[in-house]
Amino acid sequence: MTIRVLVAEDQSAVRAGLVLILRAAPGIEVVGQAADGEEALALARELRPDLVLMDVRMPRLDGVSATRVVVAEGLADVLVLTTFDLDEYVFGALRAGAAGFLLKDAEAGELLTAVRTVARGEGLIAPAVTRRLIAEFAAPTRVRPRDAAPHAALGTLTRREREVLSCLGEGLSNAEIAGRLEMAEATVKTHVSRLLGKLELRSRVQAAVLAQELGI
Repeated sequence: MTIRVLVAEDQSAVRAGLVLILRAAPGIEVVGQAADGEEALALARELRPDLVLMDVRMPRLDGVSATRVVVAEGLADVLVLTTFDLDEYVFGALRAGAAGFLLKDAEAGELLTAVRTVARGEGLIAPAVTRRLIAEFAAPTRVRPRDAAPHAALGTLTRREREVLSCLGEGLSNAEIAGRLEMAEATVKTHVSRLLGKLELRSRVQAAVLAQELGI
């Protein structure tokens, strides 16, 4: 299936470069371009893309706020473009339910892999971002994006759901989880969906971060 992508980036040169890379790739169609968060939200409602490639720093409405609405309304999955030194945006996008995080200086191949990974319904965090998130959780005196205490709903998870959550914390894909736990990939997707609902999480990325945070 063709992956329909909406690109939201306020810098025209960067946006043009992203669009060029995406349009040159097989199985990916750029259905719209937005220069700010308000336009991104309007186009997401109009076009219903599979994925929004969302910059976080944009005029009128920032990417975090736009992501929050896109996810809440179920308009599309969101792959956030971020930079090394903007932790507050990463955490905000994480809370907003972004399905993936990619550094803005990523190579073309990394961008395409990220788009396809998120479009498959799997989460993705750039390794550099992952390291910073884990370091943040390990710092007891710093402000964190969520309560570090064990989530009360963890006790409602079945044994299989906890195993799947642990695998998410390792960054495994659905196919890799299926291989490790010897189950069908469709069954893995069902377990992921159920544990997200029980834990009141918006994305598997949030689940992965929670698993890392709690050492599951």
